[in-house]
Amino acid sequence: MIRYALARAARLIGSLAAVSLITFGLLQLVPGSFAQLSQLGSTSLGSDSVDAEASANRANEVPAWLQYLTFMRGFVTWDMGPSYKYPQNSVESLIADALPVSLTLATLAIVLTLLLAVPIGVVAALRKGKIVDTGTMFVVTLLQALPGYLLALLLVLVFSVWLKVLPLRGWESPANLVIPVIALAAYPTAILARYVRSSMLESLREEYVTAALAKGGKPATVVVRHVLRNSLIPLVTAVGPIFAGLTVGTVFVEVLLGIPGIGRLFTLAARTRDMPLLMATTLVFAAILMIVNLLVDLAYGLLDPRIRHAEVAARKRAIGRRSIDAPSPSPGRSPGIDVTSNGISKRGAES
Repeated sequence: MIRYALARAARLIGSLAAVSLITFGLLQLVPGSFAQLSQLGSTSLGSDSVDAEASANRANEVPAWLQYLTFMRGFVTWDMGPSYKYPQNSVESLIADALPVSLTLATLAIVLTLLLAVPIGVVAALRKGKIVDTGTMFVVTLLQALPGYLLALLLVLVFSVWLKVLPLRGWESPANLVIPVIALAAYPTAILARYVRSSMLESLREEYVTAALAKGGKPATVVVRHVLRNSLIPLVTAVGPIFAGLTVGTVFVEVLLGIPGIGRLFTLAARTRDMPLLMATTLVFAAILMIVNLLVDLAYGLLDPRIRHAEVAARKRAIGRRSIDAPSPSPGRSPGIDVTSNGISKRGAES
């Protein structure tokens, strides 16, 4: 298991380095600079505009390769220097303030998703082909096709503008959580509900379910203890990427509702071409996705040992193929066998 985890961690580090190189290269190709944007008045810097332009101009004078190495060293040590737009704040402090907001939204959204998706999927599977199944799958399909930001707009229109029971924007009270959490949970709820339904239907066709019912087991007990339990194990692979996607996918909802999360910070950095902040938020997004996928791989390897054993066996087969493809020894000589002048093996003669 340790070897399996180390292999996955090494892959994560290599992928993160590749993302950083690609991001930095693309940012170098973008026309314009922070100083030009601030002169147009699009950044609203106020009294800090002179310092921000000076720091941006100084950074532009440094060679690109040195900028990249300096930034990556700062990212690894979590000391990335000041932001161009907010020169009085460091990049890491801005991310440290914004990331908990996005993680709170993602955590509440995934909890709401599980509370809704599992019962919906179970009921739809147990009532397959009936009106309950058809109705729930229709609603699920509708939610799956509805973008989160559009659902957030509809919720704002209904609950904030018409009914006036929820705040319109901001992050001041628990009431501000309702609309963004519902908007973020809609799509993953649709995905997981269909996933649970399919997994339940597959488990219901297994022979052990028929045997348990034939032995006199109560249908509710069989469904809860056997069918549902085995159907929820594969959800580990689905919940992890969905949580990571919610964390990095809050951009539109945060901008729309004025929530000070990392998604809003990312759009602000992209709009003003704040290079340090944009690089940092991009790498944080990538790191979240990769770390969650790593945890999912490790959890699945613990739940199903066949996965890590299959990887070890594949590695051994690869080593075996390399040894087979290695150059054969010279004619007349065999590894481990001594040949006499008359061509008879000494081992054979001794035997």
